[in-house]
Amino acid sequence: MFETSFTAGDLQFLLQGAWVTVKLTIAAMLIGTLAGVLMGWLRATLPRASLPLGWFLDLFRSVPLLIQFVLFNSLKSIAGLNWSAFSVGCLVLGIYAAAYCTEIVRSGILAVQPNLRRASRSLGLSYWQDLRYIVLPLATRVAFPGWLNLVLGVMKDTALVMWIGIVELLRASQTIVTRIQEPLLVLCIAGVIYYLMSWVVARLGTRLETRWQEND
Repeated sequence: MFETSFTAGDLQFLLQGAWVTVKLTIAAMLIGTLAGVLMGWLRATLPRASLPLGWFLDLFRSVPLLIQFVLFNSLKSIAGLNWSAFSVGCLVLGIYAAAYCTEIVRSGILAVQPNLRRASRSLGLSYWQDLRYIVLPLATRVAFPGWLNLVLGVMKDTALVMWIGIVELLRASQTIVTRIQEPLLVLCIAGVIYYLMSWVVARLGTRLETRWQEND
């Protein structure tokens, strides 16, 4: 007969960790999306002038995220900044997301046909009107699948914040495993929670894309 020491309190602890994961993901994607839209526009419209920015962002795409967490946390201590581990986690994940979101936005803008832009300008639209009413709506549809995949990736990457002391879903599951010594059960439950969170995000994204197609 199957017996376990896993309790309702342990499940609640896992759900609390999952909520921390959700908050980290939301904060990181908010930072990453806002910064990524601005920097992606710069990279698309001023490719040569923004080349140093591209090199800088390459650092965050190339260096493993775990190293970035450790370095930022150490620099925080060296600089004497009174930041919480959660703030550091949000900042690092946000910059990491911004580095990828920049390329997603840039590719979306460049995917808009130049003929459409020339036609809008010939009809009397200003540069900013063309950007707002023509380029951004079309670029958003092109970039959205990549952005959605980035959200799912960042959600899983939040597991690395355990190395700077944040108790998110994976850290919570490890704490329970240490206490009850049932890793298979606990990690399966944690995996199911990750799957459900990812499923919700993916379904919302699919519904949004479907509505866009219906409105075409």
